[in-house]
Amino acid sequence: MRNTFLFTVVISALSLTSCNGQDDDASTKEISNQEKVVALLKSIETGNQEPAAYINANKYIQHNLDVADGLAGFGATLQALPANSAKVNTVRAFTDGDFIFTHTDYNFFGPKIGFDIFRFEDGLIVEHWDNLQVTPEEASPSGHTMIDGTVEITDLGKTEENKEIVTSFVTDILVNGDMSKLTTYFDGDNYIQHNPNIPDQVSGLGAALEAMSAQGIYMTYDKVHMVLGQGNFVLIVSEGHLGEDYNAFYDLFRIENGKIAEHWDVLQNIPPKADWKNENGKF
Repeated sequence: MRNTFLFTVVISALSLTSCNGQDDDASTKEISNQEKVVALLKSIETGNQEPAAYINANKYIQHNLDVADGLAGFGATLQALPANSAKVNTVRAFTDGDFIFTHTDYNFFGPKIGFDIFRFEDGLIVEHWDNLQVTPEEASPSGHTMIDGTVEITDLGKTEENKEIVTSFVTDILVNGDMSKLTTYFDGDNYIQHNPNIPDQVSGLGAALEAMSAQGIYMTYDKVHMVLGQGNFVLIVSEGHLGEDYNAFYDLFRIENGKIAEHWDVLQNIPPKADWKNENGKF
């Protein structure tokens, strides 16, 4: 049964890959890359095999370290899911050139919140990154979940400007630790926070960081790997440490009038290399 499933997924993807350049392939041309990604993610829940054809079967680079490389690795992971257990609700989806990034509420081997990034070439997915965090049982101190909040994309003409704002914030505050610049990135104390452990407002963020430091817990961002955005939303991908743990940080920011107005994040521990199921690395 397992081999039949994988064979069907691979054949489906190969079928679309072989005809992707033909003029009569209307189905590929009529659907956007963003729609392809949302359909592919939803297929984790429904078991629909057709969206697997949006993956380039001859070139699929996997950065989820718990999944083997290539299309076969993707299929094997789906096959390992307990029957009828998966749920997928993609709340936000964005386009930045050849990249699509999403913010999704999952039940994927248990409840999780995730960010996914897909890179396209010639209308097909050729690379995937993600970050997953177990969904907390309780809301944040200000009553927010890790997935709720603003969804409307605005200010499309300010995408690059907003990416620069977020890059500067992460570099100044989280990488270089220059807290003297913290308030310059916000509109007073106005700030909506979706991290499950931190309350709203800039003062709430500062208090939470001070409380962590008092317990000897420090969060350090060592390197920024990717910055993607669409309009008022910017996703930044970094690596660093929370205490002694080596982590990947995915932070989504909403910018309003040049200031950070809202923040969501997902933190995932990076396993030792001996435990990786592919050799592509997390980033």
